[in-house]
Amino acid sequence: MQTIKAIFGDSSIRNRIFFVTAILLLTRVLATIPIPGVSTENLAQFLENNSFFGLLNIFAGGGISAFSIVMLGVGPYITASIIMQLLTVLSPRLKEMYHEEGDAGRRRFVQYGRLLTLPLAILQGFALITLLTRQGAIGTLEFPVLVANIVIVTAGTLLMMWLGEQINERGIGNGVSLIIFAGIVAALPQQLSQFLVTFDVSQIPTMVGLLVLTLIVIAGVVYVTEAERPLPVTYAKQARMGAQSTITQSTYLPLRLNQAGVIPIIFAVSILILPQMIGQLLATSSHDTLRSIAGSVNNLLANQWVYGGAYFFLVVAFTYFYTAVMFDPEKTAENLQKNGAFIPGYRPGLATAEYIGHVLVRVTFFGAVFLGLVAVLPVVVQGITGITTIAVGGTSLLIAVSVVLDVIKKVDAQLSMREY
Repeated sequence: MQTIKAIFGDSSIRNRIFFVTAILLLTRVLATIPIPGVSTENLAQFLENNSFFGLLNIFAGGGISAFSIVMLGVGPYITASIIMQLLTVLSPRLKEMYHEEGDAGRRRFVQYGRLLTLPLAILQGFALITLLTRQGAIGTLEFPVLVANIVIVTAGTLLMMWLGEQINERGIGNGVSLIIFAGIVAALPQQLSQFLVTFDVSQIPTMVGLLVLTLIVIAGVVYVTEAERPLPVTYAKQARMGAQSTITQSTYLPLRLNQAGVIPIIFAVSILILPQMIGQLLATSSHDTLRSIAGSVNNLLANQWVYGGAYFFLVVAFTYFYTAVMFDPEKTAENLQKNGAFIPGYRPGLATAEYIGHVLVRVTFFGAVFLGLVAVLPVVVQGITGITTIAVGGTSLLIAVSVVLDVIKKVDAQLSMREY
């Protein structure tokens, strides 16, 4: 209560929170405005019976269910971000721009990501509209209407991207994650009403067990997200007090178990959606070979254990990848050396960088494996219980908890800054 009072007592933080709330409400309004020339009578029933499109609908902020002008959500922007992050590994120029050229370099790097979002949005919009048309979810569109709709959904994606960046600059928290979070929360009333309509008394023990499991998962995500490995750091300073003496000050460098937050989950789901979308698109192809390949891909990913294994691997891989991109041991060691600090038992420079990297790899292993297990746990439970809505709910839960934790930490940081 003291924190809430402090938040609303500070006009700057209060205005930031109101700004975020207004932007998220605007995204929900945009998600209800349908694109022209499309009948959505069969779309709702189609999405209920298709887990892939149900998952895609969550990451589109619920825009697909209404076939709205923002039906792609921030998906193309996330894909562009993944590609740009991967290119930092392949291109020394981009890596230097991102890590060593300061704010100007990062602004240019982000601008490249924005430019890449445009063609990706056009491609994904065309693929999604074509796919839903071939699946019979919507009627056949004439060419002028198809082109107009692709332009509209592309503009909707760019608008959502811009709104997310406005949250980053003028609000609190990560804009893209908060937009996805808003879509997840907005879907809860409908999911609850569907559950109450189909409720069966015989499922009470299963539901109680799932509720307990959900609370355990939430507690585990909070614990691992907050857990850190402290590395002792000593600062040595020269002081003259009659005779020259050395004053030492000890502190520590915190290495979090999960440096990447919720980003690996979003990246992994975005990558998994791609082959599913291609497979669904080619399933109705007139070419026998393409139709056969698409059927094999769809059948493979329909296997819960294959899907879960691929999901786990991607989450672990992206956790390591994103940690390596965001945390540079050599840069950290260099900064420590410049500030006259050292880790006891290790020489400044290369030896310190190797030690930090060694500890970071081991710490990230536990965080990555935990994140992967939590990600695939709903898939495993779905395979055991046969309840098809758990996989989507589990991914949503993981994102929601991580986003809320991130917002809480940033609010606390703002409050601490005001105190000082």
